[in-house]
Amino acid sequence: MYGNIKRLFDIHRYQLQNFPKSDAFVAKINGKWVPTSIEHAIKTGNRVSRALLKMGIKPGDKIALISNNRPEWVMMDLGILQIGAVDVPVYPTISEEDYKYIFNDAEVKICFVSDAELFQKVSNIKGQVPSLTHVYTFEEVEGASNWKDFLEQGNDESSQPEVQSLMDGIKEDDLATLIYTSGTTGTPKGVMLSHKNIATNSIASKARLPVDAKGKSLSFLPVCHVYERMLIYLYILTGVSIYFAESMETIGDNLKEVKPEVFTAVPRLLEKVYDKIVAKGAELTGIKKALFFWALELGEKYEPYGANGAFYEFKLSIARKIIFSKWQEALGGNVLAVASGSAALQPRLARVFNAAGIPVMEGYGLTETSPVVTVNCEDGKGLMFGTVGRPIDGVTVKIAEDGEILVKGPNVMQGYYNKPDKTAEVIDAEGWFHTGDIGEFVGDNFLKITDRKKEIFKTSGGKYIAPQVMENKFKESRFIEQIMVIGESQKHAAAFIVPSFAFLKEWCSRKGIPYSTNQEMIKNERVISRIQKEVNRYNEGFGKWETIKKFELIGEEWSIPGGELTPTLKLKRKAIMVKFHHLFEKIYSE
Repeated sequence: MYGNIKRLFDIHRYQLQNFPKSDAFVAKINGKWVPTSIEHAIKTGNRVSRALLKMGIKPGDKIALISNNRPEWVMMDLGILQIGAVDVPVYPTISEEDYKYIFNDAEVKICFVSDAELFQKVSNIKGQVPSLTHVYTFEEVEGASNWKDFLEQGNDESSQPEVQSLMDGIKEDDLATLIYTSGTTGTPKGVMLSHKNIATNSIASKARLPVDAKGKSLSFLPVCHVYERMLIYLYILTGVSIYFAESMETIGDNLKEVKPEVFTAVPRLLEKVYDKIVAKGAELTGIKKALFFWALELGEKYEPYGANGAFYEFKLSIARKIIFSKWQEALGGNVLAVASGSAALQPRLARVFNAAGIPVMEGYGLTETSPVVTVNCEDGKGLMFGTVGRPIDGVTVKIAEDGEILVKGPNVMQGYYNKPDKTAEVIDAEGWFHTGDIGEFVGDNFLKITDRKKEIFKTSGGKYIAPQVMENKFKESRFIEQIMVIGESQKHAAAFIVPSFAFLKEWCSRKGIPYSTNQEMIKNERVISRIQKEVNRYNEGFGKWETIKKFELIGEEWSIPGGELTPTLKLKRKAIMVKFHHLFEKIYSE
C-alpha cells in the first residue's frame, strides 16, 4: 500500500493523491484558523526548492530551521528535502553557544527563524559562523529579510525540471536531516537520519493510530524534536488535518476550539493537566467534592478490557457520566489518542486518564531510532500500564545480558555526524543500537523501562539505586512537583525536592500557615514536616537501602531557561548537582 513511499517528500504526494485536503495544515492568524491545502503546500515547497537552487544550494548543504510549529516549517522542510539538501531543526530555547556549535559543526548555509527574538540570537553569532550566508524570518521583523522575499526567488518555474531531476535522484538511504540531541551531558551530537529512517517509522506507526482522514490533530510539542516531526509525517500520510497551537500557553483554549482526535504530550504536561484538575476538585464542597474524589480513587484502580469485572465497569460508567465527562470536554471532547513519550509516565496517571475515557498511550523511542520503538494502543489488547507497549512492525528489540535495551531496524540512525567514534560506541558490529536504557519484557511482549543505564548509581555500601523509578513514584504525591534522587558513592540516598507550589499554597491557607514567598514557605517547619510525611509514605515501596533518608526543598520550579531541564523536559542531573551543590554538602556533611 505504501510501497511508493521511499522518501519523505513522497508522503505529501501520497496525501494529494488519496486525501486532497483543503485543510492539511491550519494556523491561527489574527484570531482566525486559516487552512492551507496540501496542493498549496506542495506548490510552495516547489517554490522553496527553486529559490534554494537560485541561491546556489546543492544536495548535502545544510539549512537550519528555528521556529515554532507552523505551516511554513512544513513547506520549508518539504522544499529543502526535495533537492537533496539537509535540514537542521534547532530548538528555539537553547543558548547562543549551542547555536554557534551546531551551526559550525553542520556548516549551516542558510537559517530560517520565526521571530525577532530568534533573529537576534542568530544575528549575535552569525559573525562566528563562516558558512552562514543568509538569515530569514517567517514573521515580519524590522531589519530582517523575510521568507516571502526568499520565496519570490522561486516564482520562476523554468527551473522546475531541475528540481524534478534532483528529486528523482534522491535515494531512500540519503541523509534527510541532522537532529542535534539536547543531551543531559556534554555538547550536542548531530543524529543523522535518512529518508528511510523516518518514512518507515511513520508507516509502521500508522497501525497504532486510531484516527483516519476525517480526524484533526493539535500540534504543539516542538517540531524540531523528532517525535513531533515524525508524527507530522504520519498525520500527512493518514490524511489527518494538522492544527498548529498558537503557543504552549494557549493549549487549553486551542484544544477546546479545535476539538482534536489526537495530540502528543510529554508526561510533564499531563502531570500539570492532572494537578490542575485535582486542584479544581479540591475546591468543591459537600457531595460534589465527595463524588469527585470517589471517581478519582476509582480511576486509580482502572484496568483495561473490563479486567476489574462488571460491577467496577458499572461504577466507572457512572463516574464517566458525572465527573470524567468534564475532563473530556476540557480536552475538546473528541480525543481518541494522546501519544505520550520523551520521558517515563507515571502508571497512576495513565490509569486515571484512561479510566476517564482519555486514551493516553505511552510509547518509547529515541532521536537515534527516528523515534518510535514501542507504543501502547487499545487494539489487540495492546495496552498495559507501566509499560511502553509492544515493538512496532519491522523493529526488533532485545535485552542484553546487563539489561540494556538493544534495537535493530530500518529506523536506526546512520550515525552521529562527524563523530565515528561516538557512533561506534552505540551501534555494534551486528547493527544493534545500544539505547542506554535498562528494561525487560513483561506480559505478552510488552517492554518495561526500568531505568537509564547511565543514571543508575551505587551507594558507598555497594547497593545500586535506579533514580528514575523512585522519582516517578514520589511525584505521585500532590505535594511533590519535581524530584531528583541523589547519593552516588554516599552512604544513603537523598533528594532535592521542588514542591507543588500551587497545591502547597492552598494547603498553607487551609492550615493557617502564613507565607509571602516560596522561599519563606519551604523554610516553614510545618511544611517540611508535611513533606517528610509524604517521603516516609512513598519510601515504604522501596528497599531499605533505596529509601530517601534526607531531602532539601527548592524554592523554584526547574525549567529550560533555568538550565535544569533539557528542551525535552528531562532532568539535567549534572547541572542540577552543580547548581545545588551547597544543598548536597548540607545533606551529606551532617
